[in-house]
Formats: sequence, C-alpha cells, structure tokens
Amino acid sequence: MQNTIKVERAIKNLTQEELAQKIGVSRQTINSIEKNRYVPSTVLALKLSAVFDKPVNVLFQLDEND
Repeated sequence: MQNTIKVERAIKNLTQEELAQKIGVSRQTINSIEKNRYVPSTVLALKLSAVFDKPVNVLFQLDEND
C-alpha cells in the first residue's frame, strides 16, 4: 500500500509530532506510515482523512502486490 501522508503533511506545514498529536498516536507511528512500514487501522485512516480533509482512497492506494 502506498500513501501520500508525507506530502499532505508538508502541504499543511505539520511536523510528524504535530500530526501525531492531532490523531492521538506517536510520532513513530506517523513515521512508519509515511515509510509504508505500517498500515493504519480504519479508525486511524479516517482520522487522517479528517485532518487532511481528503477521502481515505486519495491518501492511501493499493499496490499491485496488495
């Protein structure tokens, strides 16, 4: 799964720590999501969607391997 979280975070001028605080996770979780090492839960994906005001399927896309 690929995502655009790092790009969206830069557009909003948010640090990983600030984004983590907004959605109630650790900075390390944000880092892992951005590096595609962690696939967020549905709840977490919806929280990210709300912060960036974009649909989940815009933030996350399936790979050919998924």
